[in-house]
Amino acid sequence: MKPLTRPPRLAPGARVAVVAPSGPVPEERVQAGLDVLRGWDLDPVVMPHVLDRHGELGYLAGTDADRAADLQNAWCDPSVAAVLCARGGYGAQRMADLVDWDGLRAAGPKVFLGFSDVTHLHQAFATRLGLVTLYGPVAAGIDFIKSTRAQEHLKATLFAPETVRTIATSGTALVPGRARGVTLGGYLGGLAADLGTPLARTGARGGLLMIEDVTELPYRIDRLLTQLLRSGWLDGVAGIGLGSWERCGPYEEVRAVLADRLGGLGVPVCEEMGFGHCADALTIPFGAEAELDADAGTLTLAEPALS
Repeated sequence: MKPLTRPPRLAPGARVAVVAPSGPVPEERVQAGLDVLRGWDLDPVVMPHVLDRHGELGYLAGTDADRAADLQNAWCDPSVAAVLCARGGYGAQRMADLVDWDGLRAAGPKVFLGFSDVTHLHQAFATRLGLVTLYGPVAAGIDFIKSTRAQEHLKATLFAPETVRTIATSGTALVPGRARGVTLGGYLGGLAADLGTPLARTGARGGLLMIEDVTELPYRIDRLLTQLLRSGWLDGVAGIGLGSWERCGPYEEVRAVLADRLGGLGVPVCEEMGFGHCADALTIPFGAEAELDADAGTLTLAEPALS
């Protein structure tokens, strides 16, 4: 697994587009996120279908075609330096095949940010565009709006990525050791759901897998990890960083599953690294060469996430 192309960092005054590829977004949350972006001296634009709601399927922000068109048009607009997802939820995998990925590749590299259900698009940006992406707070998310720590880490990653080459977390070793590789990952359920689909990575060989999830009970986390193990997707993984497991049940039960399913891989595993569906979430670049130190709880990038 090779490092991917790093998009340019943002500069004051940069235009950024907000899209909603998954679930519907409350207008007041969008407006609060825009206020944060303007406070960073950015020029945010909201794509036309961000506030839509699907007529029959209320868990989707508009139709698949409209959500795909918003992503397509935002990315292919030469005045836009970054595309920020408004939220996760569900729906990105429904629209991913409607995107003209050749057209996005021709538009050149730029920043892409989101987490949770946006995992499906992170995979596509890696396989179709060969581009480093950022797994971090969404533009209408509570962390993006209210968490000083999440805001500061994301802002530093966007504007001064050399200052966050080492991502220091409160993580501890589930399996001790150090490992080098290229970061990849997202939410566990999404990675399992992507198996065998045309836009997904075919495996984690040589990678540092960064995973987390929300509202999955321990037995379901077991099932998802077992699916990845049985499919061979985890063969050759170099190391694993574990983020948050919010509302997944008592953490000691979740931890027992993680140790049981991942401990036998013989690679370093760091737990509670503070990214994903948790308060004060850190931003993790995907597609970047890095070293994971499970004992120290750090992820150190070989180069800044953005150029």
